[in-house]
Amino acid sequence: QVQLVESGGGLVQAGGSLGLSCAASRNIFSRNPMAWYRQAPGKQRELVASITSGGRTNYADSVKGRFTISRDNTKSTVYLQMNSLKPEDTAVYYCNTVGPVVAWGQGTQVTVSS
Repeated sequence: QVQLVESGGGLVQAGGSLGLSCAASRNIFSRNPMAWYRQAPGKQRELVASITSGGRTNYADSVKGRFTISRDNTKSTVYLQMNSLKPEDTAVYYCNTVGPVVAWGQGTQVTVSS
């Protein structure tokens, strides 16, 4: 069974921080690179950050230096630490595999007020 459950979103002022978590079913987490995506109102979903099973990371230019992706392979969980948040980071955040994605979870709302 494929399952992705995101949590940790909320409302924060610009310049603040939030930490997101995504619990994935083991059958999609093990050995797969994982990523965080986001979708703002009226915009297409975009990839924010990715991490390989070995810990190699990659970031969108818009979040580089502010966001940190990590994973705990023993817990089948991927994390996104977001610092120095900006109003333009406001979106629903999702996790999924990289490349061929599986069924999306419900996402978690992040709202950054100015």
